[in-house]
Amino acid sequence: MNTSKHHLKQLVEHLLCEETPQQMEAALRALLTDSELDEITKRLQIFKRLQAGYPQRQIAEELGVGIATVTRGSNALKRLPTHTQF
Repeated sequence: MNTSKHHLKQLVEHLLCEETPQQMEAALRALLTDSELDEITKRLQIFKRLQAGYPQRQIAEELGVGIATVTRGSNALKRLPTHTQF
């Protein structure tokens, strides 16, 4: 296993050990800067809005992100299994 995959596996295992939403939030806040956390939460909202059928330009305006960010989210969403819901 390459180092990057090994580190990702360790991250996933670390986060899966958290038992409550409060513990998960604390773990994420410890691992990420406020800016990184903000970007991740926006990415989730992009996925949710895309799955709900919102136009990309509307998503960009509502979340205060560039259209390219929404397009990257759209492309990432297309690579996921079709049953994945956000």
